[in-house]
Amino acid sequence: MVRIEHLNKSFDETKVLRDVNLDVWPGEVVVVLGPSGSGKSTMLRCINLLETPTAGHILIEDQEITGQSKTDVNKLRREVGMVFQSFNLFPHLTAKQNVMIGQTKVLKRSKEDAEAEAMKQLTAVGLADRADFKPPQLSGGQQQRVAIARAVAMHPNVLLFDEPTSALDPELVRGVLDVIRDLAENSGMTMIVVTHEMDFAREVADRVVFMEDGVVVEQGVPEKVFDHPENARTAEFLGSIG
Repeated sequence: MVRIEHLNKSFDETKVLRDVNLDVWPGEVVVVLGPSGSGKSTMLRCINLLETPTAGHILIEDQEITGQSKTDVNKLRREVGMVFQSFNLFPHLTAKQNVMIGQTKVLKRSKEDAEAEAMKQLTAVGLADRADFKPPQLSGGQQQRVAIARAVAMHPNVLLFDEPTSALDPELVRGVLDVIRDLAENSGMTMIVVTHEMDFAREVADRVVFMEDGVVVEQGVPEKVFDHPENARTAEFLGSIG
């Protein structure tokens, strides 16, 4: 579903990604771990071209996405959904309207179809009763669940999560993780999740990828990476947060 080949990204003289290679298969849930500054979020932002790679190739369903025109980039973003750390909801719109707007503006769905899909997804994240609330009336966890509903309502081929719980108070984290866990288990959607939630990663991931200093250091099934890491830096990182 996603193929990353020799991906490099620099900001001025700072190399953030250095020859990253990664394949993600259809329906696979890949969780990316690593210390701050390791390039995890930058890699995600390159996958939907919020950042332009300095070198290398990214393919979605065997279609090259690097080096494309603006029109093609906009089409790509219909197929690659992203949930950010900071929700990015429109504060003047209700939860339902936030989930509808991309459907009507980008996918050209009718208002009726978009509303039906919005209510379906808000129900799935446990917020049907908050459909007419605006973001300032919702908790951070509820706002993030609206953001997830918005992304899923677009029916992307790939869904990216960039540390979706990092901006939340600890007591709100579980509700968001439960929603992502349910998606992972029941939707069959291809997902790449950057997170620091180790228990969640162990439970949900089909594969865990550990990054440091812009490089994929180690990857494998959760049991292997968590319990029998081959790289000393992986073991050190997991031990420091365990």
